[in-house]
Amino acid sequence: MQYRSIAHTAVGAIGLGAMPLSVERRPDETRAIATIHAALDAGVTLIDTADSYHWHAGEAGHNEQLIARALARYGGDTSGVLVATKGGRGRPGDGSWTVTATPAHLKRAAEASVKRLGVDAIGLYQLHKPDPAVPWAESVGALRELLDAGTIRAAGISNVTTDQIRQAHRILGDGLASVQNQYSPAVRGSEPELRLSTELGLAFLPWSPLGGISRSSLDGPSGPTSLGTAFHRIAAVRGVSPQQIALAWLLARSPALIPVPGATRPASITDSARAAELTLSTEELARLEDVLPG
Repeated sequence: MQYRSIAHTAVGAIGLGAMPLSVERRPDETRAIATIHAALDAGVTLIDTADSYHWHAGEAGHNEQLIARALARYGGDTSGVLVATKGGRGRPGDGSWTVTATPAHLKRAAEASVKRLGVDAIGLYQLHKPDPAVPWAESVGALRELLDAGTIRAAGISNVTTDQIRQAHRILGDGLASVQNQYSPAVRGSEPELRLSTELGLAFLPWSPLGGISRSSLDGPSGPTSLGTAFHRIAAVRGVSPQQIALAWLLARSPALIPVPGATRPASITDSARAAELTLSTEELARLEDVLPG
């Protein structure tokens, strides 16, 4: 596994997006924990979660607690694992998502996440989404207070614009470590945010990084998955999965980029982790530049 940096912490270049282990169509706990253990066995040291990653009402923190149990039961060393969680969104249990990013809510949410994860401080705490009802500076200011209090060691922001990144950087300084926006072969609207993150030395954690190649957990049963793209053709020649080609393509976009593909089976994250050792040629990267039909 190759390594990249989040603030001053080195993590495997491929992380694990743990959301599918707790939301709709989630696996049973035995398979979920086996998936997390397979990620660790493959050299994954970044696990991405959120307090809102659950299915039913009253399950807030389901994914965080699952990760804590998996780490406690793992037979190897977990001291180098960075669990990145988020606060500011909720799930009433009807399939919808809410946004609440008031300072008071974020502080309570972070403290609850500390307890569920069983840690002294959260390694990376991300504001899940800007709240249109709350001034951005106030929400980010709560992250500053959490940093100052030692509740979190580093802060991140998600689903943001370049202006919001710049404002958060002014408020948080070196405390701002990451940006997490949607970015994939099929969805490239966050190119400006990726460029700015790279310029500022922030890790960029694309969510749903296999969009267009694999179905996201946010998609319905009929969610789109493209077939026969250049990703698939190059994968066939290389003898690897299209998912590995997509992740290797992402890694080549910027040294700041750390994909966190989701998985519900050990084999899936084991396959994804292998992308960290896959280097695409200049010709292959050129072929992948414009690949997906509209």
